[in-house]
Amino acid sequence: MSTTSKASQRITALLDDNSFVEIGGLVTARATDFNMKPDALPSDGCVTGYGVINGNLVYVYSQDAGVMNGSIGEMHARKITRLYDLAIKMGAPVIGLVDSAGLRLQEATDALNAFGEIYMKQTLASGVIPQITAIFGSCGGGLGLFPTMTDFTFMEEKKAHLFVNAPNALDGNVITKCDTSSADFQAKESGIVDAVADEAGILAQIRELVSLLPANNEDGGDYEECADDLNRVNPELAGCAGDTSVALSILADDNRFLELKKDYGKNMVTGFLKLNGATVGAVANRSEILDEEGNVAEKLDAVLSAAGCEKAADFVNFCDAFNIPVLTLTNVKGYEATVSAEKEIAKAAAKLTYAFANATVPKVNVVVGKAYGTAYVAMNSKAIGADLVMAWPDAEIGTMDAKLAAKIMYDGQGADVINEKAAEYAALQTSAASAARRGYVDQIVEAAETRKYVIGAFEMLYAKCEDRPDKKHGTV
Repeated sequence: MSTTSKASQRITALLDDNSFVEIGGLVTARATDFNMKPDALPSDGCVTGYGVINGNLVYVYSQDAGVMNGSIGEMHARKITRLYDLAIKMGAPVIGLVDSAGLRLQEATDALNAFGEIYMKQTLASGVIPQITAIFGSCGGGLGLFPTMTDFTFMEEKKAHLFVNAPNALDGNVITKCDTSSADFQAKESGIVDAVADEAGILAQIRELVSLLPANNEDGGDYEECADDLNRVNPELAGCAGDTSVALSILADDNRFLELKKDYGKNMVTGFLKLNGATVGAVANRSEILDEEGNVAEKLDAVLSAAGCEKAADFVNFCDAFNIPVLTLTNVKGYEATVSAEKEIAKAAAKLTYAFANATVPKVNVVVGKAYGTAYVAMNSKAIGADLVMAWPDAEIGTMDAKLAAKIMYDGQGADVINEKAAEYAALQTSAASAARRGYVDQIVEAAETRKYVIGAFEMLYAKCEDRPDKKHGTV
């Protein structure tokens, strides 16, 4: 492997020391039209091979922008598809390091067909092996589908560009007005990108992600010895119902929580953590963002938004495909209520509800705050298949806020009556205890002791097996 190209250097930085083995290093293009010279195209602009990350086998391709701008032609694509064939046979992740001008125009329909063959391999691999894409340069046109057909996408913060149509090609837009290809736009507006960082930061996050994921959909799960106290008590957890990203970090082994898509749909948290050494996927509502000093930096509505639902549904589907248990922390009052949101919220909430209901992995829900209406039902409630539901003592579970319910039921009566009835309604209809009496909550646990109860629940559910109606696939 050449040690001088940026493509090769990225692989070296990503993998364990001296573990990379290159495949197809002598492949060159067959096309000679339009003054193409095969002997001047080392590796046809794509370094491919295998190696290990923390001892885990992975397959990697890295595009070389120094060779015809990393453009994809017939042989370039063939190297990637053959890498996928090996990865599927061996049941190991594929990591694509993208830096390409896109379709190689000199190869015309051969290059076009090559794109389709890569799409096909990505489709076959979906749900079988994890697929990760990192974008370091250009990723445009049909190449923009590569990251969206994989499971996780990372973008370099300054030099990377991801687009289907270039910013200047959009009606009424120029790149100086809105750079729709930037990492910032793709992370905050489109929700395609899981994390944005400098090159070293991206490679480090990919290494951490691979260490949390199973190798394939039949892997028994990624486990490691847990040195953290399984019964650890955390009094500070009670103050983190708003920022559940912090709560999940507190719950996790060694306080390590890898949050994904944190800049998109901010009122929903998704990511991975270890509990007693086993990987768990987490989905949680968020109503505030705390800074490093623990102060509230940003307030959010405790509602389901279309972006949050979409983000969570995709994440739950991934966890279910790879047999990763799912933990939810619920604190939601309803749905986002704006004209813009109304265009999408019903479909997005339906996808979230379906994802939770359809998932057969172990599912545990902890109600940490408010849980109102069908927004609560959609958040992995017992009604749609949660195996175990816990609640903190001061959690509120019901159709709506007690005072609002009292105003509706006792409309026209005085404030004293409404306040009295609101207190009765809260005790009888919206408390964690009232939900537990009806069997909708299995355990009421002190916030500080949540870690040991959640670990115990997943250990109990380890061998879960659930039959569903026989069908090809659902349609939601």
